[in-house]
Amino acid sequence: MEALREAGVRVEHVPAADHLPDACFVEDGAIVLDRRVVITRPGAAERRAELPELVAALSSVRPVVQLREPATLDGGDVMRLGDRLLVGRSRRTNDAGIEQLRAIAAEEGLSVVAVEVPPSVLHLKSVCSALDDRSVVLDATALAPAVLQALDLEVHAVPEPLGANVLALGDRVLVSASAPGTARLLAALGHRVVTVELSELHRGDGALSCLSLREPPPGGWSV
Repeated sequence: MEALREAGVRVEHVPAADHLPDACFVEDGAIVLDRRVVITRPGAAERRAELPELVAALSSVRPVVQLREPATLDGGDVMRLGDRLLVGRSRRTNDAGIEQLRAIAAEEGLSVVAVEVPPSVLHLKSVCSALDDRSVVLDATALAPAVLQALDLEVHAVPEPLGANVLALGDRVLVSASAPGTARLLAALGHRVVTVELSELHRGDGALSCLSLREPPPGGWSV
């Protein structure tokens, strides 16, 4: 949280839900677009109990629209790059979820590009994340760089799998302290790197982006 504030981000807390052990991974339940918030329909049925509290928390931020059955979609499969949403087709996100999001995004002038996620990978953003609108970091052992290079993206393969999920915010990039090689790589590329201790969250398959929903400033960073 302090790393977000130091990056100039205003942080608002969603009330704790102690009876929902995965609720800290708030990214999976919603996608913040320019004019609306999309409430997802998570692929793990037990996580759908988190949605009413997200609706209550986010309806004051933007108008809310919800995905409907048979759609399944986790926010961890959605990466925004400018006016494109890359959406992983994964164990948690199906074609119906992608198509419902595509229709909603089109109303805001955003396109959706589906990306195949290998069965061994939980989410698209488990193995790649944005540095800016045109460049990403990637665990090349889990997803072939050519998949993203074909989308005209500059791909930086990271030396540790836990380095594939970063948060690029303004003039700095947040990186897990468990990925020192990634931190050195990004620093060598000219980024201001801030390391964050996440070892306990990694044990639950969590990463940096899982823990928040970001609202970029106009013309600002990608998520």
